[in-house]
Amino acid sequence: MAGHSQFKNIMHRKGRQDAARSKMFSKLAREITVAAKAGLPDPDMNPRLRLAVQNAKAQSMPKDNIERAIKKASGGDSENYEEVRYEGYGPGGVAVIVEALTDNRNRSASNVRAAFTKAGGSMGETGSVSFMFDRVGEIIYPASAGDAEKVMEAAIEAGAEDVQSDENGHVIICAFEDIGDVTTALEKSLGEAESVKAIWKPQTGTPVDEDRAQSILKLIATLEDDDDVQNVYANFEVDDETLAKLSAA
Repeated sequence: MAGHSQFKNIMHRKGRQDAARSKMFSKLAREITVAAKAGLPDPDMNPRLRLAVQNAKAQSMPKDNIERAIKKASGGDSENYEEVRYEGYGPGGVAVIVEALTDNRNRSASNVRAAFTKAGGSMGETGSVSFMFDRVGEIIYPASAGDAEKVMEAAIEAGAEDVQSDENGHVIICAFEDIGDVTTALEKSLGEAESVKAIWKPQTGTPVDEDRAQSILKLIATLEDDDDVQNVYANFEVDDETLAKLSAA
């Protein structure tokens, strides 16, 4: 069973909801500002901004916060954020990719390196693990969008490559360059998605036991708690029994 997405579900269920929600809004606002600054401040004319706003709405981010983030970009007084990717190995040789938006590369690199080291891992050069992942589009729909058969048919019609459905919802995978077209096609049959973004999808998984899984979970939580870090991806796998234990803990 693929590890990272399941572990993220566990982390969300376990709580820290209030603090995590505030931090999540801050990161969503940063992505909106960067997207608006990189192109036009109109979501209809700026695909990246449209996706950023869509994802913010899916997380119930207040409309005022979204508009403020867009205005911040056009006002000229916003920080200059850079997109940076860090790569390395966590406990058990698990490959980890960290995406950040930062106004201080030295600070971000130092924090990420410290997190890897504390977890018993090591940060490598850019490209040291990304060859083990594919850059793809991920489109998420809630379970209410329809049953697995309906979503599968819509995804095939839209040109997607894969669909995974369970009681929590539907995850649709497409080629990175097709994100816009597939999303638009899916909206016509399933409505607006809960989340649309480019992700790093592991080509193969690295099996880990319960102890290693806990260590990796802790590393991911530490990285995601950093204000500069936007996304974390890892290629570990756990069996159903271990997953059940961690879910209940």
